[in-house]
Amino acid sequence: MLKEGKVVVLGGGSFGTALSNIMAVKRNSVCLWMRNADRAERIGCCRINSDYLPNYELSPYLRITADLEQALEAATTIFFAVPSSAIGALACSIADQVIPGTAIVSTAKGICGENFDTPSELLRRQIPHARVAVISGPNLAKEVASQQITGTVVASGDPELCKLVQNMLASEQFRVYANHDQRGVELAGALKNIYAIIAGIASAMKAGHNTKGVFLTRSLAEMCRFGTRLGAKASTFLGLSGVGDLFVTCTSPLSRNFQVGFGIGMGKSLATTLREVGQVVEGINTTKLVKNKADQMGIYMPLASALHATLFEGQSVEVSLQNMMKAEQNYDVDFMESLND
Repeated sequence: MLKEGKVVVLGGGSFGTALSNIMAVKRNSVCLWMRNADRAERIGCCRINSDYLPNYELSPYLRITADLEQALEAATTIFFAVPSSAIGALACSIADQVIPGTAIVSTAKGICGENFDTPSELLRRQIPHARVAVISGPNLAKEVASQQITGTVVASGDPELCKLVQNMLASEQFRVYANHDQRGVELAGALKNIYAIIAGIASAMKAGHNTKGVFLTRSLAEMCRFGTRLGAKASTFLGLSGVGDLFVTCTSPLSRNFQVGFGIGMGKSLATTLREVGQVVEGINTTKLVKNKADQMGIYMPLASALHATLFEGQSVEVSLQNMMKAEQNYDVDFMESLND
Protein backbone atom coordinates (compact mmCIF):
# COMPACT_ATOMS: atom_id res chain seq x y z
CA MET A 1 0.00 0.00 0.00
CA LEU A 2 1.43 3.36 -1.08
CA LYS A 3 1.17 6.26 1.33
CA GLU A 4 2.19 9.90 1.43
CA GLY A 5 5.24 10.27 3.63
CA LYS A 6 8.62 11.86 3.17
CA VAL A 7 9.19 13.17 -0.36
CA VAL A 8 12.62 13.77 -1.85
CA VAL A 9 13.25 15.73 -5.04
CA LEU A 10 16.65 14.98 -6.55
CA GLY A 11 17.87 17.94 -8.58
CA GLY A 12 17.94 21.63 -7.75
CA GLY A 13 17.41 23.01 -11.25
CA SER A 14 14.44 25.14 -12.24
CA PHE A 15 11.83 22.38 -12.47
CA GLY A 16 13.08 20.41 -9.46
CA THR A 17 12.90 23.58 -7.39
CA ALA A 18 9.42 24.51 -8.64
CA LEU A 19 8.12 20.96 -8.15
CA SER A 20 9.42 20.62 -4.61
CA ASN A 21 7.98 23.99 -3.68
CA ILE A 22 4.52 22.99 -4.93
CA MET A 23 4.50 20.09 -2.50
CA ALA A 24 6.07 22.01 0.37
CA VAL A 25 3.37 24.66 0.10
CA LYS A 26 0.84 21.87 0.67
CA ARG A 27 2.76 21.04 3.90
CA ASN A 28 4.04 17.70 2.64
CA SER A 29 7.34 16.62 4.19
CA VAL A 30 9.62 17.58 1.28
CA CYS A 31 13.38 17.64 0.92
CA LEU A 32 15.15 19.12 -2.11
CA TRP A 33 18.58 17.65 -2.77
CA MET A 34 21.21 19.37 -4.89
CA ARG A 35 24.83 18.42 -5.54
CA ASN A 36 26.49 21.70 -4.59
CA ALA A 37 26.74 22.11 -0.82
CA ASP A 38 27.47 25.85 -0.92
CA ARG A 39 24.46 26.50 -3.13
CA ALA A 40 22.23 24.33 -0.95
CA GLU A 41 23.27 26.27 2.16
CA ARG A 42 22.78 29.62 0.43
CA ILE A 43 19.32 28.75 -0.86
CA GLY A 44 18.36 27.30 2.51
CA CYS A 45 19.18 30.62 4.15
CA CYS A 46 17.79 33.11 1.63
CA ARG A 47 14.92 30.87 0.37
CA ILE A 48 15.60 31.80 -3.27
CA ASN A 49 17.26 29.69 -5.96
CA SER A 50 19.01 32.63 -7.59
CA ASP A 51 20.65 30.48 -10.29
CA TYR A 52 17.42 29.07 -11.73
CA LEU A 53 14.36 30.82 -10.24
CA PRO A 54 15.70 34.15 -8.97
CA ASN A 55 12.36 35.90 -8.51
CA TYR A 56 10.47 33.28 -6.52
CA GLU A 57 10.58 32.82 -2.75
CA LEU A 58 10.53 29.22 -1.55
CA SER A 59 8.27 27.83 1.15
CA PRO A 60 9.73 27.82 4.68
CA TYR A 61 8.57 24.19 4.90
CA LEU A 62 10.93 23.07 2.11
CA ARG A 63 14.12 21.48 3.44
CA ILE A 64 17.22 21.83 1.25
CA THR A 65 20.37 19.74 1.55
CA ALA A 66 23.40 18.46 -0.33
CA ASP A 67 23.65 15.35 1.88
CA LEU A 68 22.20 12.61 -0.35
CA GLU A 69 22.17 9.87 2.27
CA GLN A 70 20.40 12.09 4.77
CA ALA A 71 17.91 13.27 2.16
CA LEU A 72 16.92 9.71 1.24
CA GLU A 73 16.53 8.46 4.81
CA ALA A 74 12.98 7.09 5.26
CA ALA A 75 11.86 8.53 1.91
CA THR A 76 8.63 7.03 0.54
CA THR A 77 8.56 8.96 -2.75
CA ILE A 78 11.55 10.09 -4.81
CA PHE A 79 11.31 12.49 -7.75
CA PHE A 80 14.20 12.38 -10.23
CA ALA A 81 14.43 15.98 -11.51
CA VAL A 82 17.83 15.65 -13.18
CA PRO A 83 18.73 15.57 -16.91
CA SER A 84 18.27 12.22 -18.66
CA SER A 85 22.06 11.88 -19.01
CA ALA A 86 22.44 11.92 -15.20
CA ILE A 87 19.71 9.43 -14.28
CA GLY A 88 21.71 6.21 -14.68
CA ALA A 89 24.63 7.13 -12.44
CA LEU A 90 22.41 8.70 -9.78
CA ALA A 91 20.00 5.76 -9.71
CA CYS A 92 22.88 3.32 -9.39
CA SER A 93 24.38 5.28 -6.50
CA ILE A 94 21.17 5.27 -4.43
CA ALA A 95 19.68 1.86 -5.30
CA ASP A 96 20.74 0.25 -2.01
CA GLN A 97 19.13 3.06 0.00
CA VAL A 98 15.75 2.85 -1.70
CA ILE A 99 13.19 0.99 0.40
CA PRO A 100 11.35 -1.76 -1.54
CA GLY A 101 8.04 -0.44 -2.87
CA THR A 102 9.18 3.20 -2.85
CA ALA A 103 7.50 5.40 -5.46
CA ILE A 104 9.97 6.86 -7.95
CA VAL A 105 8.84 9.56 -10.38
CA SER A 106 10.91 10.77 -13.33
CA THR A 107 10.51 14.30 -14.71
CA ALA A 108 13.17 13.98 -17.45
CA LYS A 109 12.24 14.70 -21.07
CA GLY A 110 14.95 12.90 -22.97
CA ILE A 111 16.41 9.57 -24.02
CA CYS A 112 19.01 7.82 -21.86
CA GLY A 113 21.97 6.78 -23.98
CA GLU A 114 22.64 4.79 -27.11
CA ASN A 115 20.39 1.91 -26.02
CA PHE A 116 17.45 4.30 -26.44
CA ASP A 117 16.11 3.72 -22.93
CA THR A 118 13.41 6.01 -21.64
CA PRO A 119 14.05 7.36 -18.13
CA SER A 120 11.51 4.97 -16.59
CA GLU A 121 13.09 1.96 -18.30
CA LEU A 122 16.50 2.89 -16.97
CA LEU A 123 15.14 3.50 -13.46
CA ARG A 124 13.39 0.12 -13.42
CA ARG A 125 16.57 -1.61 -14.41
CA GLN A 126 18.71 0.22 -11.85
CA ILE A 127 16.16 0.09 -8.99
CA PRO A 128 13.96 -2.95 -9.73
CA HIS A 129 12.40 -2.95 -6.25
CA ALA A 130 10.75 0.48 -6.75
CA ARG A 131 7.42 1.47 -8.34
CA VAL A 132 8.09 3.88 -11.21
CA ALA A 133 5.99 6.64 -12.79
CA VAL A 134 6.74 9.67 -14.94
CA ILE A 135 5.31 13.18 -15.19
CA SER A 136 5.37 15.25 -18.34
CA GLY A 137 3.45 18.04 -20.00
CA PRO A 138 3.53 21.76 -20.82
CA ASN A 139 5.33 22.65 -17.60
CA LEU A 140 7.60 25.69 -17.95
CA ALA A 141 9.24 25.97 -14.54
CA LYS A 142 8.91 29.74 -14.19
CA GLU A 143 5.17 29.59 -14.83
CA VAL A 144 4.78 26.71 -12.38
CA ALA A 145 6.73 28.68 -9.77
CA SER A 146 4.54 31.75 -10.29
CA GLN A 147 1.43 29.60 -9.77
CA GLN A 148 -0.02 30.10 -13.22
CA ILE A 149 -2.62 27.51 -14.16
CA THR A 150 -0.72 24.45 -15.40
CA GLY A 151 -1.56 20.88 -16.33
CA THR A 152 0.68 17.85 -16.28
CA VAL A 153 0.34 14.10 -16.85
CA VAL A 154 1.40 11.33 -14.51
CA ALA A 155 1.92 8.12 -16.45
CA SER A 156 2.19 4.60 -15.11
CA GLY A 157 0.49 1.26 -15.57
CA ASP A 158 -0.01 1.34 -11.79
CA PRO A 159 -3.29 3.17 -10.99
CA GLU A 160 -2.48 3.41 -7.28
CA LEU A 161 0.83 5.09 -8.06
CA CYS A 162 -0.86 7.56 -10.41
CA LYS A 163 -3.36 8.45 -7.69
CA LEU A 164 -0.58 9.01 -5.15
CA VAL A 165 1.25 11.46 -7.43
CA GLN A 166 -1.99 13.26 -8.26
CA ASN A 167 -2.72 13.76 -4.56
CA MET A 168 0.80 15.03 -3.89
CA LEU A 169 0.93 17.59 -6.68
CA ALA A 170 -2.63 18.69 -7.43
CA SER A 171 -3.78 22.16 -6.42
CA GLU A 172 -6.09 24.86 -7.75
CA GLN A 173 -3.28 26.03 -10.04
CA PHE A 174 -1.64 22.68 -10.86
CA ARG A 175 -3.83 20.04 -12.51
CA VAL A 176 -2.57 16.45 -12.72
CA TYR A 177 -4.11 14.02 -15.20
CA ALA A 178 -3.41 10.27 -15.36
CA ASN A 179 -2.36 8.23 -18.41
CA HIS A 180 -1.41 4.55 -18.49
CA ASP A 181 0.66 4.87 -21.68
CA GLN A 182 3.94 5.54 -19.92
CA ARG A 183 6.08 4.91 -23.00
CA GLY A 184 4.00 7.29 -25.11
CA VAL A 185 4.14 10.08 -22.52
CA GLU A 186 7.92 9.77 -22.23
CA LEU A 187 8.49 9.65 -25.98
CA ALA A 188 6.25 12.67 -26.51
CA GLY A 189 8.17 14.64 -23.89
CA ALA A 190 11.49 13.79 -25.50
CA LEU A 191 10.49 14.20 -29.15
CA LYS A 192 8.86 17.62 -28.81
CA ASN A 193 12.26 19.11 -27.90
CA ILE A 194 13.49 18.39 -31.43
CA TYR A 195 10.67 20.40 -32.94
CA ALA A 196 11.03 23.23 -30.43
CA ILE A 197 14.55 23.77 -31.78
CA ILE A 198 13.13 23.88 -35.33
CA ALA A 199 10.45 26.32 -34.18
CA GLY A 200 13.10 28.58 -32.67
CA ILE A 201 15.04 28.57 -35.94
CA ALA A 202 11.90 29.40 -37.90
CA SER A 203 11.03 32.23 -35.52
CA ALA A 204 14.51 33.75 -35.79
CA MET A 205 14.23 33.64 -39.56
CA LYS A 206 10.90 35.50 -39.28
CA ALA A 207 8.77 32.68 -40.65
CA GLY A 208 5.12 33.60 -41.11
CA HIS A 209 2.21 32.17 -39.17
CA ASN A 210 1.30 29.90 -42.08
CA THR A 211 4.80 28.42 -42.01
CA LYS A 212 4.71 27.91 -38.26
CA GLY A 213 1.35 26.18 -38.61
CA VAL A 214 2.85 23.77 -41.13
CA PHE A 215 5.84 23.01 -38.91
CA LEU A 216 3.70 22.49 -35.80
CA THR A 217 1.25 20.07 -37.37
CA ARG A 218 3.86 18.13 -39.34
CA SER A 219 5.90 17.87 -36.14
CA LEU A 220 2.92 16.29 -34.40
CA ALA A 221 2.48 13.82 -37.26
CA GLU A 222 6.18 12.95 -37.15
CA MET A 223 6.13 12.46 -33.37
CA CYS A 224 3.16 10.14 -33.60
CA ARG A 225 4.62 8.18 -36.53
CA PHE A 226 7.81 7.55 -34.58
CA GLY A 227 6.12 6.90 -31.24
CA THR A 228 3.60 4.36 -32.48
CA ARG A 229 6.34 2.37 -34.20
CA LEU A 230 7.99 2.12 -30.78
CA GLY A 231 4.84 0.92 -29.04
CA ALA A 232 3.17 4.16 -27.93
CA LYS A 233 -0.54 4.87 -28.37
CA ALA A 234 -1.45 7.46 -31.01
CA SER A 235 -4.04 9.05 -28.72
CA THR A 236 -1.34 10.00 -26.21
CA PHE A 237 0.14 12.48 -28.71
CA LEU A 238 -3.17 14.36 -28.81
CA GLY A 239 -3.10 15.02 -25.07
CA LEU A 240 -1.24 17.34 -22.69
CA SER A 241 2.04 15.45 -22.91
CA GLY A 242 1.85 15.48 -26.72
CA VAL A 243 0.29 18.41 -28.54
CA GLY A 244 0.03 20.44 -25.31
CA ASP A 245 3.75 20.27 -24.58
CA LEU A 246 4.62 20.59 -28.27
CA PHE A 247 2.65 23.84 -28.56
CA VAL A 248 4.23 25.39 -25.47
CA THR A 249 7.83 24.54 -26.31
CA CYS A 250 7.42 25.57 -29.95
CA THR A 251 5.95 28.99 -29.11
CA SER A 252 7.49 30.13 -25.82
CA PRO A 253 10.82 31.96 -25.52
CA LEU A 254 11.03 30.44 -22.02
CA SER A 255 11.74 27.05 -23.63
CA ARG A 256 15.47 26.25 -23.61
CA ASN A 257 15.15 24.24 -26.81
CA PHE A 258 13.37 27.13 -28.51
CA GLN A 259 16.11 29.50 -27.30
CA VAL A 260 18.82 27.30 -28.83
CA GLY A 261 16.96 27.13 -32.13
CA PHE A 262 16.48 30.88 -32.12
CA GLY A 263 20.20 31.43 -31.61
CA ILE A 264 21.06 29.08 -34.46
CA GLY A 265 18.52 30.82 -36.68
CA MET A 266 20.25 34.11 -35.89
CA GLY A 267 23.51 32.69 -37.22
CA LYS A 268 25.17 31.78 -33.92
CA SER A 269 27.07 28.53 -33.47
CA LEU A 270 25.58 25.69 -31.44
CA ALA A 271 28.35 26.06 -28.84
CA THR A 272 27.58 29.76 -28.41
CA THR A 273 23.84 29.26 -28.02
CA LEU A 274 24.29 26.47 -25.49
CA ARG A 275 26.65 28.66 -23.48
CA GLU A 276 24.16 31.52 -23.50
CA VAL A 277 21.27 29.31 -22.40
CA GLY A 278 23.42 27.99 -19.57
CA GLN A 279 21.32 24.90 -18.79
CA VAL A 280 20.96 21.39 -20.18
CA VAL A 281 19.12 21.37 -23.53
CA GLU A 282 17.73 17.86 -23.98
CA GLY A 283 16.74 18.33 -27.62
CA ILE A 284 20.32 18.35 -28.90
CA ASN A 285 21.17 14.80 -27.86
CA THR A 286 17.61 13.63 -28.54
CA THR A 287 17.92 14.76 -32.16
CA LYS A 288 21.01 12.61 -32.62
CA LEU A 289 19.51 9.54 -30.93
CA VAL A 290 16.14 9.80 -32.68
CA LYS A 291 17.73 10.26 -36.12
CA ASN A 292 19.85 7.12 -35.61
CA LYS A 293 16.86 5.12 -34.34
CA ALA A 294 14.64 6.28 -37.20
CA ASP A 295 17.29 5.29 -39.74
CA GLN A 296 17.63 1.85 -38.13
CA MET A 297 13.88 1.25 -38.20
CA GLY A 298 13.14 2.94 -41.53
CA ILE A 299 10.85 5.59 -40.02
CA TYR A 300 10.25 8.65 -42.22
CA MET A 301 11.37 11.71 -40.20
CA PRO A 302 12.10 14.62 -42.60
CA LEU A 303 12.03 17.39 -39.97
CA ALA A 304 14.25 15.59 -37.48
CA SER A 305 16.62 14.57 -40.28
CA ALA A 306 16.91 18.15 -41.51
CA LEU A 307 17.67 19.44 -38.01
CA HIS A 308 20.26 16.70 -37.55
CA ALA A 309 21.95 17.85 -40.77
CA THR A 310 22.24 21.39 -39.39
CA LEU A 311 23.39 20.42 -35.89
CA PHE A 312 25.80 17.61 -36.71
CA GLU A 313 26.51 17.47 -40.45
CA GLY A 314 27.53 21.05 -41.21
CA GLN A 315 24.54 21.79 -43.42
CA SER A 316 23.33 25.39 -43.44
CA VAL A 317 19.99 26.31 -41.91
CA GLU A 318 18.79 27.59 -45.27
CA VAL A 319 19.49 24.29 -47.04
CA SER A 320 17.88 22.31 -44.20
CA LEU A 321 14.72 24.40 -44.44
CA GLN A 322 14.62 23.89 -48.20
CA ASN A 323 14.96 20.14 -47.71
CA MET A 324 12.10 20.16 -45.22
CA MET A 325 9.86 21.77 -47.83
CA LYS A 326 10.90 19.17 -50.42
CA ALA A 327 9.74 16.33 -48.18
CA GLU A 328 7.12 13.95 -49.49
CA GLN A 329 3.60 15.43 -49.60
CA ASN A 330 1.49 12.63 -48.20
CA TYR A 331 -1.81 12.53 -46.32
CA ASP A 332 -2.57 15.41 -43.98
CA VAL A 333 -3.45 13.24 -40.98
CA ASP A 334 -1.83 9.95 -41.91
CA PHE A 335 -0.97 9.39 -38.26
CA MET A 336 -4.69 9.30 -37.42
CA GLU A 337 -4.89 5.81 -38.91
CA SER A 338 -3.17 4.59 -35.76
CA LEU A 339 -6.08 5.86 -33.65
CA ASN A 340 -8.40 3.42 -35.39
CA ASP A 341 -6.20 0.34 -34.93
